[in-house]
Amino acid sequence: MTDVRRQPRSRPETIARRRDILDAAVEIFGSKGFTGGTLQEIADQVGMTHAGILHHFGSKDQLLLEVLRHRDETDVADLEEQHIPDGMALFRHLVRTAFVNAHRAGIVQAYVVLSAESVTDDHPGRAFFQKRYETLRGEVAHAFQVVCAEQGVTSLETVDLASASILAVMDGLQVQWLLDPDVVDLARASEFAIEAIVASVLTPQPSPLA
Repeated sequence: MTDVRRQPRSRPETIARRRDILDAAVEIFGSKGFTGGTLQEIADQVGMTHAGILHHFGSKDQLLLEVLRHRDETDVADLEEQHIPDGMALFRHLVRTAFVNAHRAGIVQAYVVLSAESVTDDHPGRAFFQKRYETLRGEVAHAFQVVCAEQGVTSLETVDLASASILAVMDGLQVQWLLDPDVVDLARASEFAIEAIVASVLTPQPSPLA
């Protein structure tokens, strides 16, 4: 009798399978949240079993973290060294990201839902989002410092405020856009807000509300 053994799955096939699972998880978590979305729903979408998902990712918590990393990696995939740039190039990158996001509602929805859920107690994504915002605020602040130095701006009191504000505006506009995409222009509104905040740091004006 011929000994027919199952051939091990090749690495390219494994990578492709994991990518299918991540794409399905983005859709399920985006529409139902981490708590509401189940591994079985993800498994059904990719034609696998619950155990098959666990074989690839170990746990639902680990799958969530991989989804979040996957989302961030797509933002920098086309950049040199897969990392966001510095100085004025960083602000241009943020604007480009907003234009790209306007064509990938599924990923944006997953990010919005999961980041909001992460503020709840014991959410497995909480540490990820805390670190992510800390890192991004630092990178945006450093970009401001570089641009200010290049343009001879010595007042840096508003840099930290501006850095947090840019991230807040981008994330907040995503919520408005998801709720009413025919009314809110995600890309143009993000561009307007980023340009306005950068200008407020480089050419500060008296507050019109004072």
